[in-house]
Amino acid sequence: MPAIPKGGTVAVTGAAGFVGGWLTRLLLDQGYRVRACVRDADDLSRTGFLRAMPGHASGRLTLHSADLDDAGCFDAIFPGCHGVAHVSHISDYDDADAVRSVCDHVIASVNASGTVGRVVLTSSIAAVLGEADIQELVRRPVINEDRWPDESSAKRTPERGQGYSIGKVLAEHAFAEAAAEHGGWEAITVCPGDNLGPILSAHQRPAGPWQGLVAKMLEGECEQTQAYRPWMIVDVRDDALCHLRLLENGEVRNGERYIAFSTETRDVETIVERIAELLPELEFAPPEVVDNHPDRVQAREAELRGIWAGLDLRNTRMRARTGVGFRPFDDSLRDTVEALIAVAKVDPVRT
Repeated sequence: MPAIPKGGTVAVTGAAGFVGGWLTRLLLDQGYRVRACVRDADDLSRTGFLRAMPGHASGRLTLHSADLDDAGCFDAIFPGCHGVAHVSHISDYDDADAVRSVCDHVIASVNASGTVGRVVLTSSIAAVLGEADIQELVRRPVINEDRWPDESSAKRTPERGQGYSIGKVLAEHAFAEAAAEHGGWEAITVCPGDNLGPILSAHQRPAGPWQGLVAKMLEGECEQTQAYRPWMIVDVRDDALCHLRLLENGEVRNGERYIAFSTETRDVETIVERIAELLPELEFAPPEVVDNHPDRVQAREAELRGIWAGLDLRNTRMRARTGVGFRPFDDSLRDTVEALIAVAKVDPVRT
């Protein structure tokens, strides 16, 4: 199916968010017209940075209120759009029925638009490697787009912390199946790693959650994360570029998924120390890493770290199809820190 036309119109859901904001900016920079979908277009604390973009002054960027929980919220927005970047998060990933309901009404708006030819859906690496049984990562350590979590596992439930990955998998299936049934549009999925990079607005500090964790580090609070899982990092600007390139690419096909990941991983304790090394001018005092994992998890620390270290998470398909070159971790971390200080007014703990 043809790519969206250069200079065409793209709707971005979740445009006030971290990834959505950068994608909106990048689309404008590349000459596209953007319909930025946000929960409340009049909330200047969240949309002021969008209104400050030059494209808004000319009318090439328009803002639209659309609450993702409300069926039909995109009915008047999608007609006339050539593509949709569905970046927005739903309210509750632990409720599978709610996930399906949101997918259904977004899909209905795409079907009814008469113009949308491509949807790029934001999923997550959790939809690739999110396992209820961590030993499954030992059995299947190669992580590429053809890998899905073991959906037959009886342990794979929201009650066991699997709601997010379950929801993302449900959404991927729903959009690909609906596009195939309709025949007039296609759904392509981006599975990003852990987004770092500069925020564009103060309200994006806690969104992520990774830049929010960096903000806490700067303020003197640092905890171990997710059973010693390392951060699997992608710069938010590269993630946005991956979305754009997949909107533009005429060779992608419905149902394909692409991992957006720099191939760099870092443990939380090395990240907090690296801030001080990258920016000695801050005179930052790295806080001690606090381990709040249950005793049973702490007893397995070496095993868990070994399992994560043994994964082979690949970005080969994304690089081959889009040509995106991923920024090094140090650049992403430095720019995250500086934006948190400049934009969100984070005050680092100093020596």
